[in-house]
Amino acid sequence: MADGIERGEGDFRRAAGTFPSVSGPGAPERQIWVDGALVPWEQATVHVLSHSLQRGSLIFDYMSVHTTPRGAAVFRLREHVERFLRSAELVGLPLERGREELEAAILDTVRANPGAKSVKVSAYLPSIEVDVVPMDERVSVAIAAYDPKADVIDKSAGRPVAWRGAVRLFVEKQRRNRRNDILAPQAKVAANYTSPMAAKWAARRAGYDEIVLVDEDGFVAETPTANLFWVERGGVLRTPPAERVLLGVTRQSILEIAKHDGIDAAEARIRPEELARQAEVFLTGTTAGVLPVESIDGAPVGDGKPGPLGQRLGARLREIQAGGDPAFAHWLAPAEPQGRG
Repeated sequence: MADGIERGEGDFRRAAGTFPSVSGPGAPERQIWVDGALVPWEQATVHVLSHSLQRGSLIFDYMSVHTTPRGAAVFRLREHVERFLRSAELVGLPLERGREELEAAILDTVRANPGAKSVKVSAYLPSIEVDVVPMDERVSVAIAAYDPKADVIDKSAGRPVAWRGAVRLFVEKQRRNRRNDILAPQAKVAANYTSPMAAKWAARRAGYDEIVLVDEDGFVAETPTANLFWVERGGVLRTPPAERVLLGVTRQSILEIAKHDGIDAAEARIRPEELARQAEVFLTGTTAGVLPVESIDGAPVGDGKPGPLGQRLGARLREIQAGGDPAFAHWLAPAEPQGRG
């Protein structure tokens, strides 16, 4: 599900080597917006018995912050907030805060956290409950703006993770994760990530980087935190249908960029066994950007190297996110109001 490749939510599109494992109590000097007030990072807590922790009912969205000629700017803020509100509807969380209030709070949080590269907004039921349906329907909202590598990965006491510029995919063959009769894949809710976590964990131990989820009919859907594209031998760009995947903001951006640039792009269905035979395969997400796939179930895609169309679209996306294309300037929401420094 396309929140980026959430290996700690660090940008590994162009990374190489291994991130260090750093132990110790050093919490980031960040402030997190919680229900209308900024609080220190270490104070943004919830009880271990809270409903959302125990029942997986937390919803979230994840967006990127970029340095542009207009200062720090959030990429496609409105689309992310609209998706966040849609997740609340799908899960049934009685979220009372509207789009404009959330957008303003996100920009306030970015301003309060200089150097932030990512924003995660969450809505959850903080009350301690005994039933699946909470008695206390109060929904809290928390917004964190931070640098995933400096504030999280480098301070982690866990094992270091080697990051790659292209990934090795494994097609999940036991679970058909994308089924609307369970919980719509369009909902970014914590519970939707549990089954993919187990499958991805097993794939990691087998030497793969990421898994491909299939829908209830056995067609390719997406990865747990990114959308999937392939380039057919004729050079056309394809991605699975919207009704079977999370509606990734980066996915939609790539489709719109392709249309703008005259590239043939459309939705289509594909069987897992056909995927490795395509000219190119790549992933898209807030963190991943455009991330090449080098192999699927051990079989190389193309010559096993990043393909030209994926590289081209990745470069275009980075150009737009840096404010370098006036045609897409409306995709960037500056943290500082216009007219201020």
